[in-house]
Amino acid sequence: MNRKLLTGNAAAAWGARLAGIDYVPAFPITPQTEIIETLSGWFESGELQGRMTVLESEHSMITAAGAAAATGVRVFTATSSQGLLHAMEMIYTVTGWRAPFVLVNVSRGLSSPITLEPDHNDVLAARDSGFLQIHCANCQEVLDTMLIAYRLAEHQSIRLPIIVNLDGFYLSFTREPVEIPDQSEAREFVGEFDPGQIKFRASMPESQAVAVLGGSPYSYFRYETHLAMLEALNVYPEIADEFNARFGRFHGLLECFECDDADYLFVMMGCFATKAKDAVLRLREAGIKIGLLRPRLIRPFPSAAIAAAVSEKKALAVIDQNLSIGKGGILHAEIASVLYGTGQAPPILASFIGGLGGRDISQEEFFEIAQTLINASETGETPPPRLLYTAREFKELKNLRAIAQVERQQLKENQP
Repeated sequence: MNRKLLTGNAAAAWGARLAGIDYVPAFPITPQTEIIETLSGWFESGELQGRMTVLESEHSMITAAGAAAATGVRVFTATSSQGLLHAMEMIYTVTGWRAPFVLVNVSRGLSSPITLEPDHNDVLAARDSGFLQIHCANCQEVLDTMLIAYRLAEHQSIRLPIIVNLDGFYLSFTREPVEIPDQSEAREFVGEFDPGQIKFRASMPESQAVAVLGGSPYSYFRYETHLAMLEALNVYPEIADEFNARFGRFHGLLECFECDDADYLFVMMGCFATKAKDAVLRLREAGIKIGLLRPRLIRPFPSAAIAAAVSEKKALAVIDQNLSIGKGGILHAEIASVLYGTGQAPPILASFIGGLGGRDISQEEFFEIAQTLINASETGETPPPRLLYTAREFKELKNLRAIAQVERQQLKENQP
């Protein structure tokens, strides 16, 4: 096992290399491009055997990925933000082919306005597509999850593509020490891709549920895909346990940090959860029993595990790095749907929107959220949803608006 300083992007590339990929259809987009550049260099030098093809768009890229996986080769590709949305037609289509491959999404806020920094609206736009989703918080987890993802996607009872998500810039370009497993040991863990009956043979064409069908058979195939994804909730823990036994690192359905004796929980996903860990430790030093719950698997959603983890807690703060416009935080709504009617729901389930477009979440804001939970627990009243935004930020924005108004007026006055 080798230890190197790697960015999140490089860790994703190493994961693909160790898994023994055969084919990479690609299209560059910031902040994902480093992944493709790294793999391209290995193909060029001969360190990695296989083929890379640069397509004209993400739509074609996903089409090629699904088609290649249906021929029985192990496929990897990557995208980000608007690229994922551009591919959305085929994101939905390839799940119906039951063609398993791994797609890394490097999260970036969606336009408009435009930003290059992360939030989770891009990847969560695909949550109903049929792709499994695993969200990572650090560079080591990115590499490890790549190996786990191929095992999961290619499992004979699942056979679905999977998204491994990492946050752009904060994680994609952050260098951390990463343990790189031995190639032979990683390949032994992942195994060979056995496409089974999904493999396309020109001499023996078989229906892959892509014909035009009526409502009755369509319903059957769609629900069959749903049941296959749910099977991942049974398969994933077995794979995670095997990975832990082999490599000494455990990546469960959930990360529960200081949760056992906690009265209050932060609930987050992605790399900003590492900031919440620091806040948890500081708050505990101040005598507040608080913890962090981080779902790793978002599709399928680990409902039973989440319900068990939050049972008997006084209050939860779901901190969403996304915004479903007209509804609110997506993870908050998912958690609420899990807890409704179970008898395990904490009395307080508060919603906070933070980190949109890569906006930082400060330690002071985590402390304020914790105090809000304590106050709400004492009064029994759930606070209204809140956008994390400071008075200073609002003042700066008002100044920008004032400047824009002056410039607009000057343009009007100078018109002939």
